[in-house]
This record gives sequence, structure tokens and C-alpha cells, in this order.
Amino acid sequence: MEITKKNRRNLKLQNITFVVLFVTAMILLAWLTQKYKFESDWTATQRNTLSTASIELLKKIDGDISITAFARESDVSQQRTLIKDLVKKYQKYKSNIELAFINPEIDPTTTRKLGIQAEGEMIINLNGRTEHLLSIKEEDLTNTLQRLLRSGDHTIRFLSGHGERRPDGKANHDYQLFTKSLQDKGLQIRSLNLAETHAIPDNTSTLVIAGPQVDYLPGEVKLIQKFIKQGGNLLWLQEPGHLYKLDPLAKQLNIEFIKGVIVDPTTQMLGIPATSALAESYTPHPITQNFTLGTLYPHSGGLKIADEKDTHWQATALVKSTTRSWLEAGKLQGVVEFNPETDTMGPITIVYALESKQPDNKSQRVIVVADGDFISNQYLGNLGNKDMGLKIFNWLNNDDKFISIPATTAPDQQLQIDPTVWAVIGLLFLAGLPVIFIVSGIIIWRKRRKR
Repeated sequence: MEITKKNRRNLKLQNITFVVLFVTAMILLAWLTQKYKFESDWTATQRNTLSTASIELLKKIDGDISITAFARESDVSQQRTLIKDLVKKYQKYKSNIELAFINPEIDPTTTRKLGIQAEGEMIINLNGRTEHLLSIKEEDLTNTLQRLLRSGDHTIRFLSGHGERRPDGKANHDYQLFTKSLQDKGLQIRSLNLAETHAIPDNTSTLVIAGPQVDYLPGEVKLIQKFIKQGGNLLWLQEPGHLYKLDPLAKQLNIEFIKGVIVDPTTQMLGIPATSALAESYTPHPITQNFTLGTLYPHSGGLKIADEKDTHWQATALVKSTTRSWLEAGKLQGVVEFNPETDTMGPITIVYALESKQPDNKSQRVIVVADGDFISNQYLGNLGNKDMGLKIFNWLNNDDKFISIPATTAPDQQLQIDPTVWAVIGLLFLAGLPVIFIVSGIIIWRKRRKR
């Protein structure tokens, strides 16, 4: 192409136009980055952003949050940096979170006065209530905030003395793992033997009957009935079969336990015993609102309302088995098939939520579950069992604002490697790779020299 003055002028004009447009685009881009903020966490477990549980909790907090952390300067200790990074994630969703640092070396008097035990310890203050926190993890900070937000004395008492599942037991059928989660969220867990105390303490927010194996005494049953009559909240986890003299309580609650065990072919297709009932959909209720996880009930019976004309309790069939399931009234031996003459076709109600308005306008709440395994140590990790259990207890304790908060927070990923493996990796990078490069270089040099 022939270069003329006109071509030179056009090329120069194009270059000037490109530079002007490019600079303008950069200025606009810089302005947009100041006006709008966009972040994306591409890590596998979203470890750099808050979990849904933490975000939902922050939405429930109206007051200011102040955090005082005791840590040395950042150039001496990493604690300050770790705490800043953690709190920054919370400040993204709630601006009125204040973080202040105190250097324990510079101000030892304050450190001793406040009972600080270790570097990195934080004092969390919310609505005039404070709590110390030693861990720098999202799950622990979120649980601390939930404990501070929870008002009043929430003491849950598990009845004992009749072979019930133990709240602190480590056996597969006990509840230690689940009650640990309750305690982390500010609920007090106690055992109660009515034969010894002869009374149910007034500060009992929820009474729990967890799968008895021995008959209750008539006096004990009357104490439970009196507790219900006075407006107490109850969680009754009952295995299929014998009620162990609790029939008067079932009558008081207008609940009838149907004979048999639920058999669900759906669970068998999933590699789970057919005697495990699977629930995938739920009746609309505050407990099940926005709850989309399935729940598994390993050995469940069925429930129904004894008298439909009884209007004392507002009853909701909260959880039902699948339509393919049935209530097997016969023995679970050999080939088990549905018998229309003796068995009851599904869906079968597994959980009933009962509510009654009291004279003081308070709400009395009762949950009856025809299975005691779903929150046990062995089955707690199945599907949404833990979430369902926490939602049930929050509802029973009238902590409706916590019902929508999921059970789990984002897992804290850590790479745990044996010291021996670390040594091998170190030798490989510090000595192995340099040796390989040197030997490769020598071989290549010698080959080229021979040419």
C-alpha cells in the first residue's frame, strides 16, 4: 500500500482516537469500581465468605456488636490479621460491628482485670451481654452471637430413670452430638429423674421424653400431665410399640400411636433399610418454612389424631412418609409386603406439632415424634436431620427468630499433613528439584557439545 500524507493523517487520527477511547474506558472502569463492588468466592467450600447460617443470624440482630480482641501487633503475631479477616466478613453484612484491639503486653492490667486467658481471645458484646471467645472460627463466633441474642433462661430437661436415651451419652442411640449443638447455641441441657425430685422445676422451658424402655410410675405420669396442664412445652420421642404407661399423656394430647412400623421401598432403592422412613415434603408450618432438605426416620411408627372434634390443640401433621410407604402391622421377617387387610397405606404421619393458646396469651407447644433415632448420634448426620431437630427445639422454646437459621456454618478448611510428609515435600523442593535441574542441564550441555 502506498503511504501518502492522507494515509499518515488517517493513521495518526486513528491512533489518537484509540488512545482517547482507551483512557476514557479506563477512567469509566475505575469510576465503576469505586461506585459498585462485586466479589466472587470461587473456593470449594466458600471459605472466604460467610455461610447462610451466619448471614441469617446477622439479619436477626438489631443492636450494635462490639468486639475487643487481645493480641499483639501484626508484625509480631498473626492473631490480629486472622481476627481482622474474620470480622471483616461479618462487617460486610452488618456495618455496625466495631473491632478494637488491646495489646496484652502494653496493657497487662486490663488484660488481667478482664480475665483474658490467651492471646487472640475476644470479648463479644451485644445488647449489654458479653461472652469470651478463644476460637477464631466462623462457626464459634456465630454460635457466640446466637447465645448472646437468645434471651431468657432456656433449660431443656430430659427425663431419665426409665431407660431413656441420654442427652450426654456417647452410644449410637444417645444424643450427645445433638445436645452439644444445642448448648453451643445457648440452650441449657439437664437430666431429670422424677422419682428423685418429685417435681418438674418451674424454669423448664421444654421437657423431653426420649424413648423410655421401662414403665413410668403413676405419680410420674401425673407430674408430666400437670406440667402440660400448666402450659409446659414438651417433646415426646416415642418408638413404635409399648407406651410404658404413658397412655394418659397421649390421651391428654389427643394423639394416638398407630400399631406397626413404617416400611418404605424408596429407602431400600437408596441402599437404606426399608424400615427407614424418608420424608421429602412437609406441611406448611413455621418449623418447615423454607426447609428443603429430606429427613430420615430409621425406625418409625405412625400417628393420628384420636378425636377430630377436640379443638383444644391446633394440630399440624408436620412430617409424613412417602406415598409408596406403608405401616406394617405384622412381623418384619422374611419378605415383607403390603397387606391391605392389616397394614395402613402411606403417607403416614411421623411428626405432629401441637399448639394451644394459654390464658396469658402465651403459646404452649408440643411435638410428638413416632421415632427416637432421627437425632441420635448414629443418624444425626443423615440428610437434614440435624437442621430439623434444631428447628423443632427453637420452635418449642418460642425462639421463632432462630427457626430459619440453618444448622451448619461454612466448614473451616485446613490442610493436615504428617510431619514426615512435610519433610519429604521440603527435601523435594529444596534439594530434589535443584539436583534434577542441574543434572538435566549437564546432560543437555554434553549432548550439544558432542554435535
